[in-house]
Amino acid sequence: MSLTARLDRLALSRPHYKLLLIGGLGYSFDGMDGAVVAFLLPRIQELWGLSTASLGLVGSAAPFGFFFGAILAGWMGDRFGRKKVMLWALAFYCLMSIIAAMAPNFEVFLIARIFAGLGAGAESVIIAPFLSEFIPPKRRGWFIGTLAGFFSFGFVAAALIGRFVVPMGEDGWRWAQVITAIPILLLLWWRRGLPESPRFLISRGRIAEATAVVDRFEQSVVKATGKPLAPLPSAEEEITKHEQKISVWNALKFMWSKAMRRRTAVIWLIWFVITFSYYGFFSWIPTLLVGRGITVTKSFEFSILIYLAQIPGYFSAAWLCDRIDRKNTIAIYLAGSAISAFWLSQSNDSGMILVAAATLSFFLNGTYAGVYAYTPELFPTWMRATGVGLASAVGRVGSILAPSIIGIFAASLGFGGVFTMTTVVLTIGVLGVVIFGASTAGKSLEDINARAEHDPAAAGTVSK
Repeated sequence: MSLTARLDRLALSRPHYKLLLIGGLGYSFDGMDGAVVAFLLPRIQELWGLSTASLGLVGSAAPFGFFFGAILAGWMGDRFGRKKVMLWALAFYCLMSIIAAMAPNFEVFLIARIFAGLGAGAESVIIAPFLSEFIPPKRRGWFIGTLAGFFSFGFVAAALIGRFVVPMGEDGWRWAQVITAIPILLLLWWRRGLPESPRFLISRGRIAEATAVVDRFEQSVVKATGKPLAPLPSAEEEITKHEQKISVWNALKFMWSKAMRRRTAVIWLIWFVITFSYYGFFSWIPTLLVGRGITVTKSFEFSILIYLAQIPGYFSAAWLCDRIDRKNTIAIYLAGSAISAFWLSQSNDSGMILVAAATLSFFLNGTYAGVYAYTPELFPTWMRATGVGLASAVGRVGSILAPSIIGIFAASLGFGGVFTMTTVVLTIGVLGVVIFGASTAGKSLEDINARAEHDPAAAGTVSK
């Protein structure tokens, strides 16, 4: 009996939700650490007498590390296992955050932020592929979209830390980073008991281990639901051992083969567009608000409300992912982001700025829910983590560029010009996903990738 079919027939229940919570808390801490930097900028600028360009480097530091962490984690996740990467990356990220908190000067702080980004990038890239390999097709879009929604809790927590911890004294900015790092130790302890992905084990020829994981997972679902498992007809396993050496180069060759190039181009475009816009907005929003005549304290209060708008954004998009497909959800929320960015560019009144910025936050984060659900589905098991890592890394190019570009051009373009530029970038993303995106809702991971992996004439489509 196919092990993947056994996984796909299981009803969502407590064992799945436990995976969601463990993975989601990782995203919360990733989001909290990344977002809190925006609230540290005014303090470290005053402390070390930094220029606007130097502040832009701080905003780009973690994304720069994230770029390399995403690539490294993807390759390691496909070669050594999803679980190991989830553990070691989280531990490394926690250590670097503590070092950044104790930094004696700007140079140490900047380097620590880069390495913290490397750990966060590695950790966050691997979670979605790992969880997607446990979830039945009919609920996978909602589940992974909801997983991404945990980022929003981290951003809200970061806004609260920025409002109440950073202003507490000279070392408030240091304690803010400690607060983001310490809870990770508890999460590391909890993750020790995670199972390895059966799909990964099968792709590495470790069938006995995969069978044992599926057996235990089925038993836990039966215990949680109190219902027997539905019978399955005998079927051959849909995943075979991957004999080719797993490397980033081999993954790239496959991703840009005739059968895969269209979906690769689309997902890379989406990642770049959304991440450029997202980091450009959230890295600079407190500073831009202050430049608009809003006090620092008021800008932090505004930021809390703007970050709260992420929560319904993520979870509404997660709900739509299984109902109107991932590509359509992404297109709708990208379009909403473009309209909101233009609205923000035309806003002058502080109340209107708040509403427009909160609306932009809603749609930008809703897009991410669709993107996190969509990306792991587009690649076969043997290189799924590498594919997600490379796509995420392309997005991080946008996050590296955005804070610096906005920092450089904010003076000449002004508040309105910055968000007009964001509108144009987002519109390009909408056109790309609408015209070239592929449909994945309701299909098993193996069905989505069967034609692309075995039929060169498929030209990247997964429709049947």
